[in-house]
Amino acid sequence: MSDNVMELRLVVTAPDYAEAVTFYRDVLGLRERAAYSSEDGNVTILEAGQATLEIADPNQADYIDRVEVGRRVAGQFRVALQVTDATGTTRVLTEAGASLVAAPTRTPWNSLNARLETPGGIQLTLFEELV
Repeated sequence: MSDNVMELRLVVTAPDYAEAVTFYRDVLGLRERAAYSSEDGNVTILEAGQATLEIADPNQADYIDRVEVGRRVAGQFRVALQVTDATGTTRVLTEAGASLVAAPTRTPWNSLNARLETPGGIQLTLFEELV
């Protein structure tokens, strides 16, 4: 059955479309795959590397929040992006308008994770796998 699914796409409705596109495309550096504009609105599709769907029960979600932030803060959805430099990317994104929820923290699963609130209101974990 998995051959039927070709792509995972997270669709974000951002109140400030231009700000969100600038943040993800120009600041974070996601490559633009396509953009469409009409009298009805605008959409930009950005490449974000390999996608996975992570499903956690409420206890695990609480645990992840405690490790990354110190308390439960995420809602039902949170986006996580693997980056090569969690500290540097956190700095760049906060300078570009993201709100820092928690600075990069070494996790028990040996990654460096930071939590941000991005334009458009998405909770974002940046994680860097440590060697």
